[in-house]
Amino acid sequence: RAPVDLKIDYARELNEQQLAAVTAPAGPALVLAGAGAGKTRTLIYRVAFLLEQGISPERILLLTFTNKAAREMMQRVADLLGGDISALWGGTFHSVGNRVLRRHAEALGYPRDFTILDREDAEDLIGACLGEADIDIKATRFPKADVLGDVFSLAANTSRSVPQLLAAQYEHFSHLAGLIEGLEVRYRDRKRETGVMDFDDLLV
Repeated sequence: RAPVDLKIDYARELNEQQLAAVTAPAGPALVLAGAGAGKTRTLIYRVAFLLEQGISPERILLLTFTNKAAREMMQRVADLLGGDISALWGGTFHSVGNRVLRRHAEALGYPRDFTILDREDAEDLIGACLGEADIDIKATRFPKADVLGDVFSLAANTSRSVPQLLAAQYEHFSHLAGLIEGLEVRYRDRKRETGVMDFDDLLV
């Protein structure tokens, strides 16, 4: 794509450290700065700089942690670039994960109009799976639904199997690894059958 001519005087708009980050060569770059140091300012000027180098806006992704920060970031980019930022991808990790999954849901075995479970709904579904599995929770001192949710979440987010996660962090449940892993498979299947996802599915 042809470079965008924004006519920005980066040296005038940024301090020395910000300018170095904004104009860094292509490739990974790590910027460490404390609160109020101008990280968001640096980020939005980096977007402008990339566009001026001919980078397609569809290849730029801006991520942050909170909805408030995401709105501020995207608004400031829009203000700097003159309004239209529809081609840029930006938002929270969860919102962008949601967009990607909606776009490719069918390839993953989900409908495009899938529902995202909150923690309470996820625990309810895990509880239903527990009931279907006919496991005597009291006799085996089996973990409750909220603990199982934590186990499944940690396993998914650390790319470990349920037995590996139990051995590392829940050793007192390791002897139940087979049952818990079977329950995790049942939970995953039930989510697909009912067209729902939990928050971990947005990041895996």
